[in-house]
Amino acid sequence: MVLTKRRYVAAREGVAWCYRGGPISAEPRINDRIRVPEVRLVGPSGEQVGIVPLAKALELAQEYDLDLVEVAANARPPVCKLMDYGKFKYESAMKAREARKNQAHTVIKEMKLRPKIDPHDYDTKKGHVVRFLKQGDKVKITIMFRGREQSRPELGFRLLQRLASDVEELGFIESNPKQDGRNMIMVLGPHKKKTEAMAEARELAEARKAERRGAGHADEAPVEEGSVAAEPAGDEPAEA
Repeated sequence: MVLTKRRYVAAREGVAWCYRGGPISAEPRINDRIRVPEVRLVGPSGEQVGIVPLAKALELAQEYDLDLVEVAANARPPVCKLMDYGKFKYESAMKAREARKNQAHTVIKEMKLRPKIDPHDYDTKKGHVVRFLKQGDKVKITIMFRGREQSRPELGFRLLQRLASDVEELGFIESNPKQDGRNMIMVLGPHKKKTEAMAEARELAEARKAERRGAGHADEAPVEEGSVAAEPAGDEPAEA
């Protein structure tokens, strides 16, 4: 069977992958997976134990009820540390998750307007722009011209200047208005960084949660001991 060049390369790479023993694991070697005669051992508290035979290092790991983890495989001899590997992986995963949570991603939102936009629609669009800037995002404002409107670009320019003036406390003109075919484009940048906006949003959410919890506790205030609950008023008994 004749193979095409692409199939031949893929087949050759597949054979080479098989001989290499599959993908390389990013996990460090631990305990019995370590295959060296001796290691440079680091204790549980970071103290330097020194170069010891692998059997002695495994014996110490068992004595401390910890794992022997290879932390520097390329060193001669390899550096190993006594630690709780399960706890170490969990803490590393939590740190990575927190780092991703606090990571700021620059996002460019887009808002489209017409040169003769209705005042109510303008207020609605401006509200969206305000929200985006408060979140720390950039906003691309696009004025769309149709028909005869293309002969009056000053209408779009004045509208963009008006919008920039209305939100100047939250953002600034990062890219001045410019004509792009039938559209006119301007980019607004936020005064606040994305990380600052995210931190403020989290603080506001926590404050609202605390406020709701406080209101719930107030509604569930216990009745003081010894107090008598008020009974509904009824008809007084007639005098004999």
